[in-house]
Amino acid sequence: MDETIVVVGGALLSDGRLLAARRSAPPELAGRWELPGGKVEAGEAPEAALVRELREELGVVTEAVERVPGEWPLRAPYVLRVWTARLLPGSDDPEPLEDHDELRWLTPDEIWDVDWLDQDVPAVRATLPHWATGTGTGTGTEAETGTGTATEAETASASASADGHRGERRP
Repeated sequence: MDETIVVVGGALLSDGRLLAARRSAPPELAGRWELPGGKVEAGEAPEAALVRELREELGVVTEAVERVPGEWPLRAPYVLRVWTARLLPGSDDPEPLEDHDELRWLTPDEIWDVDWLDQDVPAVRATLPHWATGTGTGTGTEAETGTGTATEAETASASASADGHRGERRP
C-alpha cells in the first residue's frame, strides 16, 4: 500500500472572516474555491508546511493555530488535513500569487456564496465550530491528538469528486 501524502489546507481567519481562494488552474478546477495550502514535504511538520504554503501562495506571514479534527481523502495517496491559521502582526495583506486569481474574505453568512471544490466542502464545514469561537483556539483535545474523523457521507462525497490536483500540483 502507498504511503499517505498529507496536503494541508489553511482556514485563515481574520476579524471574523474566512479567506477563500479561487483556483486559476488546472482548467477543470479553475473558477472554484478552496482553502489555500499544499503538500507537506518530506521531513516537514504539517504546521510548518502550512506556513510555507500560505507564504508562497498568498505572500503572508502566518501561524497555524489549531488542527481541525478530521481528514478528507483526495485522489490516492493524498489526504487533506486542515488547520486554522492567523495572520501575524506586520504581515502583508493576502494576494493571489500562485495557483489562484482571486481571494475573498467571507463572513459566516457568506460562507456558501462561493463554489467550493467538492473535496473542500466537508473541510470547510468542519471549520465552522472553530470559526465560531473567533480565535480558532479551543480545548485542543481532538485537534492535538488528530482523533476527529469525517463522517461517512462527507468521506464518500469527497472521495467521489476528488481528483487529487490539490495535492499533486503543489511543489
